[in-house]
Amino acid sequence: METYIFEVFHLIFRYFHIVAGIAWIGASFYFVWLDNNLQAPPIAKQKQGIQGDLWAIHAGGIYEVAKYSSGPSKMPKHLHWFKWEAYSTWISGALLFSLLYYVGADVYLIDVSKNPLEKVFAIATSVAFIGVGYALYRGLCNTKLLYQGRLFLVVAMAILTLWTFLLDQLFSDRAVYIHIGALVGTCMAGNVFHVIVPSQKYMVESLNNQVEPDPLPATRAKLVSIHNNYATLPILFIMLSNHFAFTYAHEFGWLILIAIFIVGMWIRHFFNLKNRGVIKPWILVTGLIAFLLLMASIAPWPTINNSQQNNQQAALTVDDASAWKIINRRCTECHSAQPTSTMFKSPPSGFILDNITQAKNVAALIHNRAAILKDMPLGNLTQMTDEERTHLALWFKTLSTKP
Repeated sequence: METYIFEVFHLIFRYFHIVAGIAWIGASFYFVWLDNNLQAPPIAKQKQGIQGDLWAIHAGGIYEVAKYSSGPSKMPKHLHWFKWEAYSTWISGALLFSLLYYVGADVYLIDVSKNPLEKVFAIATSVAFIGVGYALYRGLCNTKLLYQGRLFLVVAMAILTLWTFLLDQLFSDRAVYIHIGALVGTCMAGNVFHVIVPSQKYMVESLNNQVEPDPLPATRAKLVSIHNNYATLPILFIMLSNHFAFTYAHEFGWLILIAIFIVGMWIRHFFNLKNRGVIKPWILVTGLIAFLLLMASIAPWPTINNSQQNNQQAALTVDDASAWKIINRRCTECHSAQPTSTMFKSPPSGFILDNITQAKNVAALIHNRAAILKDMPLGNLTQMTDEERTHLALWFKTLSTKP
């Protein structure tokens, strides 16, 4: 029953997190697009303090949107604040993260084959990494470096790269990616809470008091809003990354994440320029080429085996019975029609390995996850050894070469 309750909360938090994230990222995309597409208004509107306007059609209706240079002569009674999209995304993400990586630390956070940490120490270290990382980002935003976009980017990415590398030394490969997502998501939500919303409150209060607001808070809010916008594509990848073990389970998974982060921001740059009417296809093309080259560089290309004869002799000692002994010992605890593991009420992803016939039908997948990517068993809880992984690889080879 405890496992079932765990999975129910997992479903609730993940679903809520995805819906809230869609709302937040959608709002970010829309307002950047809106700002970049505003046109100079007619003289009559300019006299009303309108800086730019835009006409749009959607769902059978025509809309007129106007942006004031400071604010209207009289503030409207109802003013929508775009903040709960960010807050609800962060809160649901924090709940989901805590459930999986703190309550389920033994499974998702700790990799005993990499670093056999005590659960309490691992959780405390995780909290510290996210907290200190956020403090460093907030500190950078409070310096003049904030107004030097490219230099700020270089410094921020250097810190993020260091953080990713250090996390990779401590936690499971999958946890590394999600921790960086948690850190970046915290920085994004913090921008809304600490900078964007306070600047908006200051502007509204100044206009209500008929005082010309200082433009500096609005400028800072705009800059950190741009940070959030450029982080959207990388953060979306991280949210989906647990489906793509070939990235996080790679020997240099931490570096792959940084590369994907940079490529994602570069591609986002193309769309931000496009929204302003600046079309530079080479940015999108180079971004896509960089991504494809990255994928090619981490692909499991076959290598020339100088000891082919020795490998063939070793493969002859591998049979179904010996392979099944490993699979039954290391895999069926979870991947069974009736798992004996306390973590799962049903086999993860419906993947069942109750006999050698079922194992042979999915031998390629077993080979990929256990011998190539080595991200299974999950958290290596059943302690599959390197020798056993090699044994399964040889077993798959014998199956592949059979007529």
